Amino acid sequence: MAGCGIRALRWGLEAVDSPVLHSVQQLSPELWVNDADVDRAVLLARNLDPLLKKGFSLKLFHQPAEVLLSRAYLDKYLFDLIDLDCFGCPNALLQPVLQVLTFDGLLLLASSDGRSPTGHDRTGAIRNLAAAARAHPASWELALRLQLGVLARQAWLLGRGVEPLACFSEGRTFRLAVRIKRRLAAEEESQLGFLARCEACGAQAVQSMLSLQGWSACSCSNGSGRWAVSGPLWVGPLQSADVLADLLLLAKQSIVPVASSSLQLLQRLQADIGLPVCCWSTAELARRLALPAQPSVLALVQALRNAGYEACSSAVMSGQLRTNAPVAELLKICHGMSRLGR
Repeated sequence: MAGCGIRALRWGLEAVDSPVLHSVQQLSPELWVNDADVDRAVLLARNLDPLLKKGFSLKLFHQPAEVLLSRAYLDKYLFDLIDLDCFGCPNALLQPVLQVLTFDGLLLLASSDGRSPTGHDRTGAIRNLAAAARAHPASWELALRLQLGVLARQAWLLGRGVEPLACFSEGRTFRLAVRIKRRLAAEEESQLGFLARCEACGAQAVQSMLSLQGWSACSCSNGSGRWAVSGPLWVGPLQSADVLADLLLLAKQSIVPVASSSLQLLQRLQADIGLPVCCWSTAELARRLALPAQPSVLALVQALRNAGYEACSSAVMSGQLRTNAPVAELLKICHGMSRLGR
């Protein structure tokens, strides 16, 4: 999973040079790096040599991840942070990972399975996620919420809670940064639910599993509409505004080097914690109203707020906004903006 080891190198260099870490009264950090392909051994050792020159505690392994994690559990090793990046779906490794993560430890989870959680492989979603995944305009967000739902269920089996810190994607890889809490937060189980969408009228609805009941009618006037339901998935926030604010402060103080594109991503995520759950694309709204051009996301967000609804630009996918406005009201406001030339 370590590939050529460059990300592990950055973890090590930033850890050993971080004044934030040095302010914590603990032993010097230890880094475990694993790639099951033994042919990468020479390349990994060469790329990670700068850490050894700094006296960093580094351990290199070439084992299947489940073997390494199981041995760590038997030897009573616990990790403060685990960066799990594998090809395809990582869910088979979630229990071994959670077993060796400290209380309030951080899990960075990456999945390159793009078909199952975006509704393009429904049987694959059943196998990999134990969930229904239906096609949705906000497909990247759907994938993140489905993955969070699986992670939450696995953590809850151990009596532990989850706190999403940053969840994002560029469409190929879906990335979660989650704090695994010692206990579940109050009513945390209510954050698992279902998302429904009617393709005919565009209406969306969300229900928590704790209060699951029959779905109300969509906006189709002739009763021809039909809900396509995805889930179970995470219906809580996707980001921690406080953690992202701390990261932006570190970046401003130049404590941790951050690329400009990453800085912009952090700013977008801080401005959109992932609530309300329902997202609409301006392209879909324009198509439904037969508008000559897509409306401005920012202008539509402001118009919705002026009408008393919650609204913000989506940080997960560009050209999308999230709001709690019913689809009929959303289309009405969008149409009114078009008539005003906005």
